[in-house]
Amino acid sequence: MRLRYWLPPVLWMTLIITLSSDIASADHTRRWAVPLLHWLASWATPTQIDAMHGVVRKGGHLTEYAVLASLWYRAFVRGRGAAPRAAAAVAFAISAVWAVLDETRQSLVPSRTASAHDVALDSVGALLAMLVATFGWRAVVDRATITLLWIALVGGIAFLVVNALTDVPSGILWLTSPLAALLLLTRAIYTRRPRP
Repeated sequence: MRLRYWLPPVLWMTLIITLSSDIASADHTRRWAVPLLHWLASWATPTQIDAMHGVVRKGGHLTEYAVLASLWYRAFVRGRGAAPRAAAAVAFAISAVWAVLDETRQSLVPSRTASAHDVALDSVGALLAMLVATFGWRAVVDRATITLLWIALVGGIAFLVVNALTDVPSGILWLTSPLAALLLLTRAIYTRRPRP
């Protein structure tokens, strides 16, 4: 086994577990993130800055586990010659287990809080990375777009019906629901045409 493939995911796991300590607590990240956010968004209120700080922290969960899963995927595919789908499944499993262990460690640190939501967020980051690794980013974006358009269409129609029954104005839903339907129809027509 080549060390250059196996060392990066192990080092990344070490970094993740190190960040589970007090070093990356909300109080510590607030010290550098809040001034940076104030500089980037000088118009924002303190409540909005706090919300942005929370989004940045949650985005960190997605990112660090997407990177972890990608590093394990690379190790299994290039370092071991595993099939891409098998490598993706194992990389995802390792990342999900590490997310549980990471949150368990955080529960032992007084300035940190453990959360099942964070484990789910970590796992989503790993899953997204493995979907892209397995199917390619274009296929993943295409499927995600179709799913979101269907949610917009079906959810929008449901809200339009409920709003009509309860005499609540639907506002922009009268535009977004038909737009979602139009985009789905356009995509269906475009994908059925033979390409030159």
